[in-house]
Amino acid sequence: MTTANDLINLVRAYNPRTNAKMLTEAYAYGEKMHEGQKRHSGEPYFTHPVAVAVILADMQLDDATIVTALLHDTIEDTNSTYSEVTRIFGKEIAELVDGVTKLTNLQLNSTETKQAENFRKLFMAMSKDLRVILVKLADRLHNMRTLRSMRPNKQVQKARETMDIFAPLAGRMGMQWMRDELEDLAFQVLNSEGRSSIIRRFIKLQRDTGDVIHKINSDIRLELDRANIEAEVFGRAKKPYSIWRKMEEKKQSFSRLSDIYGFRVICTSEAECYAILGVIHQRWRAVPGRFKDYISQPKTNGYRSIHTTVSGRDGKRVEVQIRTRQMNEVAEAGVAAHWAYKDGVRTNNPFAVDPVKWISTLTERLDSAEDHEDFLEAVKLEMYSDQVFCFTPKGDVVKLPRGATPLDFAYAIHTRIGDSCVGARIDGLRVPLWTRLKNGQSVEIMTAEGQRPQATWIDVVATGRAKTAIRRSLRDEDRERFIKLGLELARVAFDHVGKRMTDRALTAAARRMHLPDSDELLARLGSAEFSARSVVERIYPELTARPGETIDVESAIVGLSPHQTFQRARCCQPVPGERIVGITYRGEGVRIHAIECPVLEELQNQTDRWVDLRWHSGNHPAAYTVSFDMTISNDAGVLGRICSLIGEQKANISDLHFMDRKQDFFRLIIDVDVRDVEHLHAVRLSLEADSDVATISRHRDLTRKP
Repeated sequence: MTTANDLINLVRAYNPRTNAKMLTEAYAYGEKMHEGQKRHSGEPYFTHPVAVAVILADMQLDDATIVTALLHDTIEDTNSTYSEVTRIFGKEIAELVDGVTKLTNLQLNSTETKQAENFRKLFMAMSKDLRVILVKLADRLHNMRTLRSMRPNKQVQKARETMDIFAPLAGRMGMQWMRDELEDLAFQVLNSEGRSSIIRRFIKLQRDTGDVIHKINSDIRLELDRANIEAEVFGRAKKPYSIWRKMEEKKQSFSRLSDIYGFRVICTSEAECYAILGVIHQRWRAVPGRFKDYISQPKTNGYRSIHTTVSGRDGKRVEVQIRTRQMNEVAEAGVAAHWAYKDGVRTNNPFAVDPVKWISTLTERLDSAEDHEDFLEAVKLEMYSDQVFCFTPKGDVVKLPRGATPLDFAYAIHTRIGDSCVGARIDGLRVPLWTRLKNGQSVEIMTAEGQRPQATWIDVVATGRAKTAIRRSLRDEDRERFIKLGLELARVAFDHVGKRMTDRALTAAARRMHLPDSDELLARLGSAEFSARSVVERIYPELTARPGETIDVESAIVGLSPHQTFQRARCCQPVPGERIVGITYRGEGVRIHAIECPVLEELQNQTDRWVDLRWHSGNHPAAYTVSFDMTISNDAGVLGRICSLIGEQKANISDLHFMDRKQDFFRLIIDVDVRDVEHLHAVRLSLEADSDVATISRHRDLTRKP
């Protein structure tokens, strides 16, 4: 394991003025807090925070970020507290550690609605201090490097999450080296045979053709020497996942792929970049449509470079990137270049982007998303897409994701322009609105008064901003008609269960469906976004239950052997509808745990005790106890109202005890018997809606015997 002195020397190499005393204290504090803890591999747990700190030191980041790396798991996994970290290391570092802790607790691979909300929280954390994300990315990188010690199903989960979220985020931040490594590590888990196949073909290709990279490297150096240009040339084969993705996108075999080699030329000035481009295009034939000038049109994360693809030696296509040394520093570090140090001072790199401005450009188009679906769609479009640069007739530049159309261009200028668009001209020629835009094109939008967005436009546009604006316009246009239709559908549905539809009932249903008001609920009901039955279910779940026999508690679990008994683990209290796993105990049968129960981590190496189980589908009785940890106002009648709310949901209170009594608030644990996870959510929603309930969470007592 890297020692404290090793880490200090690593930091001191780029920052001679580093606060060695603070780094030493952080190292000692983290080591003490994690004492006795082990990783899945059996190594001391503290090896992980140290490895994260080394990754960030290699990126030449500031002392606060290095210290945060050493402490990033202390608040979550040890007896350390926010106040203690603040007292010892100051508020800045405590805030960073707390931010990383909150990100760690986000379940980014959950259902879409929850995932969208967690993405909002992720971007909020990024907007407060981008260094939180840098530590989290380094944390994920080391976890992926040491993934093999985890259970296979956990490896797949982490690899999928990395491929879907963290690798694209690293790329969006300009840290392409990290994106490449994260993707390759995830690729090893998700498709190890595919990766091995590509590596084998590479080895065969190199055996058949010799060292192509060295040969092309020499060719480029020779041409630069002839032009009296001093520059460094680097060549490499592209990563296995990058090649696999190209094979999938182009539906081509490995043997038909041409541009599997990449070269980078690094010089001293912008003028030399264009001179080198001329030298390369004079020597080799440029491939049409494969030229990008990110020097004159930089990416929002500060990335600047010239990209061109040429037919090189033996007709092989190679991509060449041309940039200055300062541009290369930003290309390697991305947004993190803002915090990079050199010779003890913050690097004065003119191309390093201001993180505050960068995050605002990333999120400005996400704020307009009205619901979870729109937001998640907008986030994924922003994170995954490359960009094209087009021009207005006046010469202004509009940046759009690859695959964007003239409609996206129109909405990027102004929502009013997009809504009234009737046609477009590209480079002076009239084109259909579904035409895909290319780099450097000039786009003119034609509008007409009275024009409104069409429903078919949703399938034409590529940006989240345009999709959101079109959906909003379509909803507004037919809103009154949909509200009237929704009102009638709701009235019939309420009558069907013998209840009268009231404004209060509709408002309650809207709140439980996370909608702003009853009009929005009716408009969406009328537009068939959900059924009238689902609205009634939010208020009267017991009246909308589908017919069928109630499942006996003893028969609730599917997957047990004959005569095998079971009991619910008291630490996590799983209920029907939640994912579960069984753990065998000698002489005690099987205990049922929720799949996310922390207790399972202690049993990861005892796979022979794991039993694959699931809940029986159907109607379950209200016989499954869950505990709520609640803080409520200390006012007359509040506790009675809480009990009444639980009773209205046809749930029974089986126990109640106070944890803390203050003058203005009570904290208590309430045990409630519920049918399943939907019933649990209904009870919790009804309690959350009460104004005298300050906080409510599901209480999981990990100190109790499983």
